[in-house]
Amino acid sequence: MKKILIVNGPNLNLLGTREPEIYKTSWDLKKLEEELKKEAHSNSAEIVFFQSNSEAELIEFIQKEAMNADGLIINPGGLTHTSVSLRDAILATKIKTVEVHISNIFKREEFRKTSYFSDISEGVITGLGISGYFFALDFFIKNKF
Repeated sequence: MKKILIVNGPNLNLLGTREPEIYKTSWDLKKLEEELKKEAHSNSAEIVFFQSNSEAELIEFIQKEAMNADGLIINPGGLTHTSVSLRDAILATKIKTVEVHISNIFKREEFRKTSYFSDISEGVITGLGISGYFFALDFFIKNKF
């Protein structure tokens, strides 16, 4: 059974209420987790879902869990544009990664157009709403690494 980590960074705990004009979903993070777990289970896969507003907790989670996982789906939130340390944790563990953003970071402020994760990811899904998580999960379910 494949094991996929799904990691969400700062402020994603506010999904469903935060800036609905940008994120365009009524789903909160708990609903997203439940639906992703159903999808994974129906495809004989397991997900481990984690969110933190703390960069250190995100790094510790990846360092601890990556060695026993087949892939990482990460939405680093605002850390996308700032966190060399989180990037280094992914590189150090060598986990295959897909970067996901609910909003289209290229249609937003200039600083959001730079990602510290895109060049170390298998792919990047941006601007497709919460569907991006499901596309990333499907990618890991269907591909062998």
